[in-house]
Amino acid sequence: MSLSPRDKPRDNPLEHSGPDDSVILHTTDNGVSWMTLNRPEVMNAIAPEQRECLISELLRASADPGVRAVVITATGAAFCAGADLRATPSSAMNPAVPGVSAASVASGRLPGDVARTIRRGAQRLIAAVLDCEKPVIAAVNGTAAGLGAHLALACDLVLAAESATFVEVFVRRGLVPDGGGAYLLPRLVGPQRAKELMFFGDALTAAEAERMGLVNRVVAGAGLAATARSWAERLATGPTRALALTKHLVNTSLDSDRTAAFAAEAAAQEINMTTEDAQEGVKSFLEHRSPVYRGH
Repeated sequence: MSLSPRDKPRDNPLEHSGPDDSVILHTTDNGVSWMTLNRPEVMNAIAPEQRECLISELLRASADPGVRAVVITATGAAFCAGADLRATPSSAMNPAVPGVSAASVASGRLPGDVARTIRRGAQRLIAAVLDCEKPVIAAVNGTAAGLGAHLALACDLVLAAESATFVEVFVRRGLVPDGGGAYLLPRLVGPQRAKELMFFGDALTAAEAERMGLVNRVVAGAGLAATARSWAERLATGPTRALALTKHLVNTSLDSDRTAAFAAEAAAQEINMTTEDAQEGVKSFLEHRSPVYRGH
């Protein structure tokens, strides 16, 4: 896998200037890790190599104290058209296995192969976003379809260009949603609306997605990068551990009963009060000044 230079700043990470064969462009600037999908010729459909690059960068950003916020965006006219089905490797055929149908052998798949591929692929990618200890912003510059939509919706904050669209495209291909879609969507818009989106596969405009609560802010196309940078740099000057603990509490709240949620909240408070940023926050309040957070 190939990555662009890590510390090269880019005025507008949504614009691709000059040749670069990296499937993920990466820069770190002012505490913000910019991860840019870079296969515009296929609408940034995610191939296995690109997925693994993105997962690696998210894991690295989560652990790197120099990174305090993440932005995921893309080059070209689309954000992400979903998984690149043409690049999905088939399992080796094994016609000697008893009990395997001729259709399975002909397709090159054995029972369990598809579930294993989903677990190791799309689900790992979405989990990497949800579990990243830094706030993650999606700057959706165009179409986000299928896994691409779920990649955006797994982010903590979603900014969308006016031209962006969101499409639960699976039903159009006779497929079941993957990449955590049936987990994410009901939590964002409720089960009835989630089923409407998934049953019909209609494209949502950015404005419709904002009204439904899938998008935080719709931005004129030219201002998307600037807004993403402004939000990310604001987060990067915040109390990083407090943000990580808050993200964890919110992400797990809908899976917890009240007793578990209250216990998790108390534990998070206990952990956070040992950080220098929490002490700085209290001290700055008592001293009537703005806090200066260091991220630890």
